[in-house]
Amino acid sequence: MAASKLKQDETTVRRTRLLELRRQGVRYDDERILTLGYSSPAAARRDLNRALAAHRDEEAAEVSVYRQQENERLDALLEAAWPRATQPSPVFDKDGNVLDHALDMRAVDTVLRLMDRRAKLNGLDMPVKAELSGPDGGAVPIGPVTAAELHRLIGAAGDGDPEDTPEDSDDDSHTGQN
Repeated sequence: MAASKLKQDETTVRRTRLLELRRQGVRYDDERILTLGYSSPAAARRDLNRALAAHRDEEAAEVSVYRQQENERLDALLEAAWPRATQPSPVFDKDGNVLDHALDMRAVDTVLRLMDRRAKLNGLDMPVKAELSGPDGGAVPIGPVTAAELHRLIGAAGDGDPEDTPEDSDDDSHTGQN
C-alpha cells in the first residue's frame, strides 16, 4: 500500500535531516539521529541507504533521457552526412567536365567523428588500461625519498637525465621543513 502524502513528506524531511547529520560526521548511534525517529542505528543506516539508492535511480533515469536525446541528435547528423561519405560523387575539372568519382573525405571524417562520439556516449569503447611501474618494470618504490632520489626516478622514466641530479644533502629547505 502506498504511503500517504503526509507520510511521504515526513520521510523526506527525516531523510534530509539524516543526510545533513551524516555529512557533518555524526555517527548513527548519536542521539541526534535516533531522535529523528529511528529505532536503532541499523534502522537509520538502512534508511540512508534507501534514500541514496532512490537518488541514484533518479540520476540514472535523467542520464538515460539525456543519452537518448544525444543519440537522436547524432542519428540526424549521421543521416545527413552518410550519403556524401559513402556514395562517390563526380569530381569536375575547371571546365566542368567529370574527371572521376570520389568519396567526400570531409564527410567521411565527419561520419567517423560522429561514430566516435556515439561510442564514447554509450560506453562502447574498451577502457584504456594503464599500468604504473618503477625502474626496470618493477614495483614503484613508496616511502620517504630525497630530492635526488626523485630526480633519479624521473630520469629512469625518461623525463630527464638521471646523471643531472642534485647531490643528497641534509638541507630540507626544499621540502619546507626546518
